[in-house]
Amino acid sequence: MPPSDSPIFESQSLIAIFLGDQPAALGRFESVESAALPAAVRSLLDHNHHMTVTVERHHGGPVSVEVLREAWPDGVYAREILLRRADGRAVLYGIVRIHLEAMPAPVRRQILLKELPLGRILITHKLMRRVERIELLRIWPGPRLIELLGPPAPVETSPESGCFFGRTALIHVDGQPAIELLEIVA
Repeated sequence: MPPSDSPIFESQSLIAIFLGDQPAALGRFESVESAALPAAVRSLLDHNHHMTVTVERHHGGPVSVEVLREAWPDGVYAREILLRRADGRAVLYGIVRIHLEAMPAPVRRQILLKELPLGRILITHKLMRRVERIELLRIWPGPRLIELLGPPAPVETSPESGCFFGRTALIHVDGQPAIELLEIVA
């Protein structure tokens, strides 16, 4: 588990779980300030809430989770996911590293079933949690991200044309860092 006195982690460590030494397949990442984000993107990423709820509110309905790949690096559960709207459109790509030992047994079981988005599970079980947004990102997509989300939509400012945006976040459960997230919105 990340040390509680140093919650910052590198997005590259999450990417390496599934892409190894080929992070460029996902894209090229740049840290950005909130003010550099287009307004619609800022409302999706610059907050300390679950992305499940934020994405559902933005898209006007529930989302489902598709687990693309799973891994257990160093005994910690990780998965690569897409959140999809009811019409099947992918609206979020993510890599999540979950320290299952920090979760009650019913929550662990439900996570491993892969039927519901993680945020929905944590909310439903009323776990004491805090979402900490760590870093905002501009991403020039590589082939893997384009394959999963399609090409980026044009945005209101030209430097961002051809880019996706995302964030890293840390979810604390019962006061301890338990879930590391890389989330990229379509």
